[in-house]
Amino acid sequence: MKFGTKAIHEGVSPDSATGAIMTPIYQTSTYVQEGVGNHKGFQYSRTSNPTRSALEANIAAIENGKYGAAFSSGLAAIDCVIKMLSPGDEVISTNDLYGGTFRIFKTIFEKYGVKFHFVPMGDLSAVEENLNENTKLIWVETPTNPTMKIIDIVAMGKIAKSNNILLGVDNTFATPYLQTPLDLGADIVMHSATKYLGGHSDVVMGVLVVKDEGIAEEIYRIQNSSGAICGPMDCFLVLRGIKTLHLRMREHCKNGKEIAEFLVKHPKVDKVYWPGLPSHPNHKVAKSQMRDFGGMVSFTTVGDKLEDALGIVKKAKLFSLAESLGGVESLIGHPSTMTHAAIPKNERKVAGITDSLIRLSVGIEDAEDLIADLEQALN
Repeated sequence: MKFGTKAIHEGVSPDSATGAIMTPIYQTSTYVQEGVGNHKGFQYSRTSNPTRSALEANIAAIENGKYGAAFSSGLAAIDCVIKMLSPGDEVISTNDLYGGTFRIFKTIFEKYGVKFHFVPMGDLSAVEENLNENTKLIWVETPTNPTMKIIDIVAMGKIAKSNNILLGVDNTFATPYLQTPLDLGADIVMHSATKYLGGHSDVVMGVLVVKDEGIAEEIYRIQNSSGAICGPMDCFLVLRGIKTLHLRMREHCKNGKEIAEFLVKHPKVDKVYWPGLPSHPNHKVAKSQMRDFGGMVSFTTVGDKLEDALGIVKKAKLFSLAESLGGVESLIGHPSTMTHAAIPKNERKVAGITDSLIRLSVGIEDAEDLIADLEQALN
């Protein structure tokens, strides 16, 4: 079954009571049982809910996994993964990382004895140098947020398997339409479903997908015990969003390409970060593991001045100045003062998150209008 068909049909079926083609919003906290232990598969909605179960099955299918788990946010999903570890365990992650992920690693879990190493993952030796008997997880973003670095998932999978450690991949920027990390050697895939999966900037949610039954059982134990679950209305919205994911991603990719090519030629633009450009340092790896290159584009201005970047994001009109990404509408942001402000400045600089770096979430509007908006903002 091809992707678009799976996105629309997997995990869902017409409502048995009414024939409704859309999965109902089961807005209930509990379920009547015919006798003690005699129920219809649902007991309490923190543990499971029919709307959430449909979404979890659907996202597992489109990621080519077997088990899905939905949470109240992307960070709640990451929180679940790190709760699988113990004090003294170590994690290796990329130094170009979403600021919220960095914050939960450093300010929450380090206090409980989990140690984190942030390294440039394009250099495999940097990963191998930090491996030791305490390493239990490699955590990857690819493309990375916000400089769009591409990390070789197959190479990371080989390192993880040979050292008997888990490999987790944040697949938010690529989506399962462009990239399926479980097929490339990952053990856990995470999404901020707030972004492309929901696709309409109207929900906050996170999901995990795995193939291994033992890992799934641990995820479900933590999900139920910690209680960071999403409500049925949110699940309904993301199920609806996934039905058009393949159509939206085609337009995001098409517009992303046109925007990147425009920026490359603009005299006030210095560097452009989009993995589909042949000049991108990881372009070959991107081609090997991605089916297209997405709608996330970042760039810096000539002179690398903070005031220039702030002026551009303020003057943009169709590109709305806002956090988040992945909706149908285009957004513009300044990572060093917004999404990545939690990362210390010296560490941002090492990762390439400079004062003039601007991040674009290119929507599905007409590309000509988006280019005109950037032109007036830059000039």
